[in-house]
Amino acid sequence: MFFIKKLSSTCSALVLAILPAAAGGSPFNDDFAQEVLAAHNRERSTLGVPSLVWNRELADGAQKWAQHLADTGRFEHSPNVQGEPALGENIWGGTPGAFRPESMVALWIAEKRNYKPGVFPNNSETGNVRDVAHYTQVVWRRTLQVGCGRAASRGEEIMVCRYSRPGNVIGTSPV
Repeated sequence: MFFIKKLSSTCSALVLAILPAAAGGSPFNDDFAQEVLAAHNRERSTLGVPSLVWNRELADGAQKWAQHLADTGRFEHSPNVQGEPALGENIWGGTPGAFRPESMVALWIAEKRNYKPGVFPNNSETGNVRDVAHYTQVVWRRTLQVGCGRAASRGEEIMVCRYSRPGNVIGTSPV
């Protein structure tokens, strides 16, 4: 889960990453970026919050972290780095090749069923912020940029999305 940068590493978050292209090609897949961005912005538009724009630098970092997770078999948020700007982060894991990017984002958006308006972290009908923290990051009004990446191992595909300005800031309202 994210608070300022990210929520606890035990939270199962979705993270988007872009699959590297063939050797010599761009590491970014424009269809992937467009699908991820559109999925985020469809939900944001229902709440009247500004659309996100794609940030390649965020996508580069998300891609590196997704690859690290695939290589190590771990599933955790990246560590905060002292002196670097705070970022939001959602991570996702699932069966390789079984999910389209919009389906990955849709799983975060499905947390909306537990969302209630108010000041973060008091936004969950269940009383557990982990039940809404991916959703609130997706729709956080002050977040304006996103970049995502994905990588796969034999048993799991990982997607990481990074957000600037970070959402899930304690004491503020998501929308």
